[in-house]
Amino acid sequence: MSDDMSWTQRNPEYVPPEIDTTRPSIARVYDAILGGKDNYPVDRAVAEELNEAFPDGGAGARLNRAMHGRVVRHLAGMGVDQFLDLGSGLPTAPNTHEVAQSVNPGAKVVYVDNDPIVHAHGGALLADDHRTVVVDADVREPDRVLTHPEVTAALDLDRPVGLILHAVIHHIVDAHDPRGVVETYKKAVAPGSYMSLTHFTSSTAAARGLQSVLMKALGTGQLRSLVEIAGFFDGLDLVEPGLVYLPYWRPDEPVTAALDIAGLLTCGGVGRKPTD
Repeated sequence: MSDDMSWTQRNPEYVPPEIDTTRPSIARVYDAILGGKDNYPVDRAVAEELNEAFPDGGAGARLNRAMHGRVVRHLAGMGVDQFLDLGSGLPTAPNTHEVAQSVNPGAKVVYVDNDPIVHAHGGALLADDHRTVVVDADVREPDRVLTHPEVTAALDLDRPVGLILHAVIHHIVDAHDPRGVVETYKKAVAPGSYMSLTHFTSSTAAARGLQSVLMKALGTGQLRSLVEIAGFFDGLDLVEPGLVYLPYWRPDEPVTAALDIAGLLTCGGVGRKPTD
């Protein structure tokens, strides 16, 4: 891919090399659901299929982004000054580096995604930010991610890290050992590190209807029970309020109304790696 990133400002319809616009991508479908412009007809078609199966108007995706901002702000406030955002997707406010650096201007952030358009857009967006990098790598290959030269140059894994796994592990089916993937990342980071994970749940019939659409359209997408999702936090100390539906995780304002289908779609939590 060319180092010239000027296409991002010059012509939004330009398709950079190495991007297959005939097949949908998780990052671009998510962008379409959020109302972004960095997607193509094939991605929008999947977004429409998902909305037909789960007609929440993208509210579930927005709840995930809202929790994302709260988590990063909380961890930065707890003194975490380096973040590894795995399966980050296309730049979408609030971005991890923007939130973390609003609390601590010296915070470092590494975004990891295997979609070329994420790398292209991220490189253009962060051209002048030397504390933030975008790495083109596959989250499902933790050993390669953790030894990637851009990751090792940016992060000191002997110091606490904020691992961000938001809306990504449900795209790793059981056959690809999601527990093993998460365990590898957990073992690699220093005691005192935090892991934040959000995941589609199978707790409602409406949510369960998503799985067949995800598998048909993207070839990936596995909803799991609350018990299964809790297992990803084994060995960590859950931060209050524990594993909960996203609106309940340290909300900026009290949640007074019953959760709708969007609120019951995804659960998440933050765990701390013990220092003992």
